[in-house]
Formats: sequence, C-alpha cells, structure tokens
Amino acid sequence: MEKQKCPQVRFNSFYDEWKKQKLFDVALYKNGKSHESEIVEKGKYVVVNSKFVSTNGSVKKYCLNQIEPLHNGDIAFVLSDVPNGRALSKTFLIDKDDLYTLNQRIAAISPRENCDSAFLHRRLDRHEYFLKFDDGVGQTNLSLRDMEEFISFYPSRAEQIEIGIFFQNLDQSIALHEKKLIQTQNFKKAMLEKMFPKQGSLCPEIRLKGFSGDWNIEVIGDVLQEVFRPINLDKETKYRLVTVKRRNGGIAERAILKGKDILVKSQFEVKAGDYIISKRQVVHGATGLVPPELDGSVVSNEYLVGQGTDKLNIGFFALLSTLPEMYQKFFLSSYGVDIEKLFFDVNDWKKREVLLPPLEEQVQISAFFKQVDKTLNLQQQQLQTLKNLKQALLEKMFV
Repeated sequence: MEKQKCPQVRFNSFYDEWKKQKLFDVALYKNGKSHESEIVEKGKYVVVNSKFVSTNGSVKKYCLNQIEPLHNGDIAFVLSDVPNGRALSKTFLIDKDDLYTLNQRIAAISPRENCDSAFLHRRLDRHEYFLKFDDGVGQTNLSLRDMEEFISFYPSRAEQIEIGIFFQNLDQSIALHEKKLIQTQNFKKAMLEKMFPKQGSLCPEIRLKGFSGDWNIEVIGDVLQEVFRPINLDKETKYRLVTVKRRNGGIAERAILKGKDILVKSQFEVKAGDYIISKRQVVHGATGLVPPELDGSVVSNEYLVGQGTDKLNIGFFALLSTLPEMYQKFFLSSYGVDIEKLFFDVNDWKKREVLLPPLEEQVQISAFFKQVDKTLNLQQQQLQTLKNLKQALLEKMFV
C-alpha cells in the first residue's frame, strides 16, 4: 500500500497525512463558450479569457450578456496556449457573482464541499503536470481526459482553508508592494518630465529650491570629456568585461576572460562613475554609469567612455541620456539601413547641443534622482523577497 504524504511545512494542529485524489473527486468541471461576436467596449460582464487570466485580471474585455456564468469560488483555468507560453494552466479565483462570463478555451473548476477554492487555486496554478503537455512546438490544448487524470494530494478541508488564507494574505502583501513600486516608477517618470525643459523651452516646469533663470545651451563635445585608458592584455591575466544593457538597463558584467581569450585586443579600463555608451546599441538606450562593483573592468573600442567637467556633472548627463530629446540626438547621429546595425558617429553627436543648468543645480538634480533610484531598488528587492518566499512556501506547503 502506497504511503500517504505530508508537506515539509504545515500549520500547528494538523498532523494527518494528505490523501491522493483525482481532480474530479474534489471539483466539478465545465468549458467556456465563444464570446467573440459579443465583445463591446463597455459592458456589464467581464469576459474571462486567456489574457485576463494570465494578467491576473488586469487586461479586460466586456460583453452585455453573461453567456457562461462564473460564480464566487469558481476557478478559471487556461486550457490552451502557444508553444512555451506563460498562460497554460494559469488560474484566476473568481471572487464575485454576476460579474464574469467564461470564454472558450477556459475551464471553470468548481470545488466540491470537501475542497477549498483558494487552496485548489494554488494547487492548479501552473502545475508541472499540465505544463508537460507543452512540447514547445505546437499549440497546447488540454483535453477533458488530461484534466480528469490530474492526481494530487489533499489535506482536510480545515487545513486547506488555512493554507488558502495564508497565500491570499501573502498575495495581498505582494500586490501592495507592486502598487508602491509602480507609484514610485510613475513619480520618477513625472519628475523627469517636469524637471527638464520641454522642447522649445529654456527652463523646466519644476525647479529645486534656490535655482531660477534659463538653462544654458552647450555643445556636447565642449562639456563631456572623453577618456581613454588603454591596457596591454597579458595572456594569463583575467579581465572583467562589461557591457551596457538596452533601455537604460545599466552596466553589467559580460564575462571574465584571460587576455589570450579576448578576441578584440583593443581594450580600455573603466572606473566607477564613468559614463559609457555602446556605439552599436546607443539608439536602443545603451548608456549608463559604471557602478562601484565594476570599477576596473574593461571595454573595447566599441564603447565611448566619458567623464564630467567643470560644466557638467556626469550623473546629470546620464539622466539626460534617458530622455527622448537625447534619444533623438543619438538617432540623428547614427547611420545605416538596419536598426540593429546602425553606425554611431561620435564626432557628429559631440557637435550637437544640449541644455544645461548651472553645475550646482546639476549636482542637486542628480542627487534627487539618485535617492529616487535608491527607493526603487529597495522596493524591487522587497518585492522580489516576497515573491521568492511565496515560491519557496508553495514548494514546501504542498505535496
């Protein structure tokens, strides 16, 4: 006789072994119906389709009729997805009556009296049993038999309820942290728009205290100092090579190689605080500052390395490089027919003009956004910690 199982982590007062059961022993099942001809811009009912479930309800379509009603406690389950997609077996727990209607290729799982809906929602969500049907080649369509053959372990309903409530609370905490992160991201975006002059203006909408007057027009090449620190590669010495990520993603380690294994022999040392441009990727936002932990790394001659001057704070210039106005300058100084293979003409770019405030104002603007970025990083770390905790507990609190 097969031994019944228990999870690694469980709440006090629960000691019974979990029992193996088929899905249809603990829940009822039904398929959705087509809603394509019923979709309207504004309607009473939310159409529960693959996009709705996979985005946790953030992307919605509506209709006027509840063609296939969903009820409080039902679990919407995605049956179909493209190869290697992220929607297959994704679940959404219905929390209201008379609001949702079930689309085709989505199943409604309705727990029986012996099963808690919040628990079953966690049990089914992206379960490896269902994901194995995705062969990475063709469209995956889970059948009724596939669903019927799903076997798992279930505790008493009382323990299910405790587990369900625990993960609901954890999800609420994650959602709160996600909301705070989005608010800070939106705040940064708004302040970047307001603390730099709009096109055609010589001063920004918002100034830090103590500063006034128009910003000055300067030529990039007159204020940005390009630096060269060539190195002679030693065959046996290891070097850290770095790259610049697209979309202002920052500087990152690319590889650690011995000198003899570095193909491009023209290499230059970079220091913490250097401003770097990837000449091949600059139109995609590949600019940034070298962080302290990558001090002493090396880059090839495919990168521009710059520093500030008595007229330019390099942190301010890095911010300036993330704005649409500078993106336009990068593009205008790039040549070619393939967006992925444009040639960046550094000398042409250096002749272009930018608006700069006095150096002290640059320093304070840079410090302001550095503090915002510090808050963003902390919020991202806290959010990731919660997500990691959830994943670890999902593995330890279920059999």
